[in-house]
Amino acid sequence: MTTDPLLLMGEVDAATTRLMRTAASFDAADLAAASLLPGWSRGHVLAHLARNADGFVNLLTAARTGEPLPMYASLAARTADIEAGADRPPAEHLDDLRRSADRFAEAVEAMPAAAWGATVRARRGPWPAALLVWGRLREIEVHHLDLAANYRPGDWSEAFAHRLLREAASHHADGPTPPSMVLRFDGSQHDLVIGDRAGAPTVSGPASDLAAWLTGRDPGHTLTVAPDGPLPTPPEWI
Repeated sequence: MTTDPLLLMGEVDAATTRLMRTAASFDAADLAAASLLPGWSRGHVLAHLARNADGFVNLLTAARTGEPLPMYASLAARTADIEAGADRPPAEHLDDLRRSADRFAEAVEAMPAAAWGATVRARRGPWPAALLVWGRLREIEVHHLDLAANYRPGDWSEAFAHRLLREAASHHADGPTPPSMVLRFDGSQHDLVIGDRAGAPTVSGPASDLAAWLTGRDPGHTLTVAPDGPLPTPPEWI
């Protein structure tokens, strides 16, 4: 998967199209049904994705103009916006998703080359502007799973799954108490190691299933552990 934010927009557009197709299949009862995220309905997830697009627009604007714009006005405002949008009718959700996605695409198009080298204030701290398009793609693909609507880790592209897996493994490895494990994904000759390799179990499977498990989106039933034993418990992901 390319790291060039402009080339990566093709992946964002394709992921958005898939998301819109799923969202268009929901009626009011579907939107009120539970998502995979505790306490959130599918409507909450869609409202979050729309506001997340606007949050990324804020960060792109900050990179382009030099203004210190945060992703969200505050954590409380982010939560309130999601709650306010969760119970809308299906047509309003679709319109909001479409319009917010268009605003994000327009903000990316407006970025001069030099602005991609800026650092912006993301929700969890400073972030390189060059990673904002990847960040949006990650949000769409992971939260599409959270809609619990027959979109599976195996539906991710191989390139996306590999990048997410490596990112999640690095995130866990950098944590204060990383669980020791060796990750071995299909088709790779190089293991990913978290914590201390000595005596650590080896967890194997498709890259997409490993990534979904590491990010808390899958229980890992398709994965194997050697030597035989229970799967390690990954720490909370971002």
